Amino acid sequence: MTQSSPLRRRILVALAALLVGVLVLGATVVTIVLRRPLPHHSGTAETGVGSEVRIERDAQGVPHIYADTDADLFFAQGYVHAQDRFFEMDYRRHVTSGRLAELVGGAEEAIAADTVIRTLGWRHVAEQEWDMISRESQSYLTSYAAGVNSYLEGREPSQLAFEYTVLGLQVSVTDPEPWTPVDSLAWLKAMAWDLIGNYEHEINRAATYQALGDLERVEEVFPGYPYTRNASIVPGGSGVRVVPSADAATVDAGWGDDAGSPSVIDSSWREAIRSDAVGAAIQALDAVPSLLGRGTAVGSNSFVVSGEHTESGLPLLANDPHLGLGAPGIWYQVGLHCTAITADCTFDLGGFSFSGMPGVIIGHNDHLAWGLTNMAPDVSDFFLERVYPDGTYEHDGERLALETRTETIEVNGGDPRTIEVRSTHHGPLVTDTLGRTEFVTGSPVPAGSPPGGVDGYEVSLRWTALDPGRTMDAIFATNRARQPSDIARAAALFEVPAQAIVYATVEGDIGFQAPGRIPIRAEVPGPVPSDGTWPRPGWDSAYDWQGYLAADELPSLQNPDEGFIVAANQAVTAPDEGPFLTADFDPGYRSQRIRSLLGEAVGAEEALTVDAANEIMGDTRNPLGEILMPTIMRLEVEDPFLQEAMDELMTWRDEGYPNDADSSGAAFFNATWAYLAMLTFGDELGSAEGMDGDSRWVNAVHMIIGQPQNRWWDDITTVNVTETRDEVLLQSLTDARAHLTRVLGKNPSTWRWGDLHQTELFHPILTPSAAPAPIAWLTNPAPFGTDGGIATVNANSWSVSPGEDERLDFTSSTGPSMRMVVDLSDLDASTWVVTTGTSGHPTSRHYTDQLTAWRDGETFAWNWTEEAVAEASRTTFTLRP
Repeated sequence: MTQSSPLRRRILVALAALLVGVLVLGATVVTIVLRRPLPHHSGTAETGVGSEVRIERDAQGVPHIYADTDADLFFAQGYVHAQDRFFEMDYRRHVTSGRLAELVGGAEEAIAADTVIRTLGWRHVAEQEWDMISRESQSYLTSYAAGVNSYLEGREPSQLAFEYTVLGLQVSVTDPEPWTPVDSLAWLKAMAWDLIGNYEHEINRAATYQALGDLERVEEVFPGYPYTRNASIVPGGSGVRVVPSADAATVDAGWGDDAGSPSVIDSSWREAIRSDAVGAAIQALDAVPSLLGRGTAVGSNSFVVSGEHTESGLPLLANDPHLGLGAPGIWYQVGLHCTAITADCTFDLGGFSFSGMPGVIIGHNDHLAWGLTNMAPDVSDFFLERVYPDGTYEHDGERLALETRTETIEVNGGDPRTIEVRSTHHGPLVTDTLGRTEFVTGSPVPAGSPPGGVDGYEVSLRWTALDPGRTMDAIFATNRARQPSDIARAAALFEVPAQAIVYATVEGDIGFQAPGRIPIRAEVPGPVPSDGTWPRPGWDSAYDWQGYLAADELPSLQNPDEGFIVAANQAVTAPDEGPFLTADFDPGYRSQRIRSLLGEAVGAEEALTVDAANEIMGDTRNPLGEILMPTIMRLEVEDPFLQEAMDELMTWRDEGYPNDADSSGAAFFNATWAYLAMLTFGDELGSAEGMDGDSRWVNAVHMIIGQPQNRWWDDITTVNVTETRDEVLLQSLTDARAHLTRVLGKNPSTWRWGDLHQTELFHPILTPSAAPAPIAWLTNPAPFGTDGGIATVNANSWSVSPGEDERLDFTSSTGPSMRMVVDLSDLDASTWVVTTGTSGHPTSRHYTDQLTAWRDGETFAWNWTEEAVAEASRTTFTLRP
């Protein structure tokens, strides 16, 4: 060894020590950065409350707030929301105000979202609503905002959320603006948008017509509600009176001697439907970020059972809204308790709130529990507008000036963008938003119209949520409801989004109430549909809305003879009863399965329990099994390789068609359904919007499965051959067998549905595709196998359309966003769970501490009484004046 060896050793030791020091320092810095935003849940804080407020948190971090006044109660709710979810709140308000690019920079997706939302004017409507709601509601929103701002005071962005630190590496991050009451009201627009009802069906009909060119065939893939198979919420013969669709049942179309003739209107309408305007509208509306989840997979289950059929003798109420799933989850659990009910303190409730809004959306108070499902009435219409180069549009033979306004989109780190928003009397032109599309020009002008060439067709949106309303008043009214009449009064204010309300009281009442501002559409004679299912001719006033249904015209049901009510997005009333709400209800496979399970229990005189209600919400029976398997089992299968997989299907059939994560038969059957849907409809529809295999497509196949020669079975891409049902089924089975062999292995007995059907929860901005791997690992929970699927009660839906690599993708990103069962005999016996946890901080233990329970269909105790809350409390935080 040379004389320099000791020196080299000392240098190496020093370098190693330095490296360790750097790593330790780096790890320390990273730990500080990650944990700096975590709030204190124990201790005290001096704030703007009028008197002391106590906040108890349980093992899941759920806060129960105890205050002496309503003002302090909502102040504290704003404070805890800001503690746990402020980045989510800030992100939401930037989205709903059309200011996302101010937060995240100049990504084209952000600018597109801002452009569309500015065009729709969500923030403008929220500002108008502030002047409409009651002074009482204004005071609650003001107190809530003060609580949020109290937490923000003195804290820099890195102390509020880890996300600000990450964003600061790319864009400028400044102190967040103070929270305002209008920030909370604007969130209602996002709720309404994602739960808007049939707008996707309406625009998809137009896209499908472009592919087929045949109105009759379009309706075959948009089949009506199967009333003979699946019951409505209010059963037929319940005494709900028929409400006419308009005061005048029929309105004459047209605005000139010849211009309004059915043939001219029809040809003009068909031309507009075929124009590029429809595609431009789809592109524009797809740019809006989904905050609750959107599409036909968004729905819910709810049911309420009379005490006559429960173990306790008082009602049970269950609810599990199916919404978009993300990290953090949509809901924030909270208890809001007045220490004593007085004139100054009027609330005592618990349930599921949205961060950014005071009060509770779904839950119970000391007298009444309520749940919500999307009733999905048709509250929007697309109007095809004839637009001229001089800034006018055509209506009843006259040229009216487009209304215009200018919006400036500020871009973090970039130049601002200026847009011009143009509107007709129907609403904003959504086809304006993402660059002017080259629409059809030189279109025939109906006789009698003013001179001047038509610039093209554009699409405007008429939507009830673009008119200011009092839904915020309705939320507070529901929170304090004590009896059915209170729910009816609250529903009259709950204008949008229109949610089916089920409720139960401690006195033993159960009921359903339909709310909402529902437009009336006149019946217009002629070939152009006038019921809201298709985009409407904007140039003819006969197709304009004729007003709104009155609150007392909306269906309701109380204490039905059968002893239970199920509301799961199905039709509200029988076809010859009640007002027309929409033609696009969910076909009712989930609701009918719940009705069957409840009916079996009632028929067998089995007293329903909280555990039994939770089991029903976790049911995975696949209705497609009953529809397809009898025909599949009659096929002649000669290939032993395929027969090996068919054996798993037969076992699956004998088990009752369960879409369980560990089922091999479910894996094979669902893959077969994907190929069947594509082979049956994909050859003709191609890339037409809506080809996702959801419950609408289940209903479409249900309608033709008994018709072996139906034209939909034929593959139009083949020559001199006409395929039949059995050939398509056999080919689907063969393709599914080959696909699963490639992705899961040769032995069908080892296949598992959960290996295909994975639930993915993504952070709103720090997704795996957008964030470095270590950050994405921190913010996005690992995918996991999930029970359920399309049209099952435990609805974790997926799309049959293959990905870019032509492989099937069974990933689910929508599902039960929470589950609750309320026991009206003992509120402490109620249960609840959310997808992730109460915290929006990725390093908090409450970021995903409910996820495993949610996945496995388990729940947590929902403590209600002060004694139960105290016993479950793990931390106490006090707000002092």
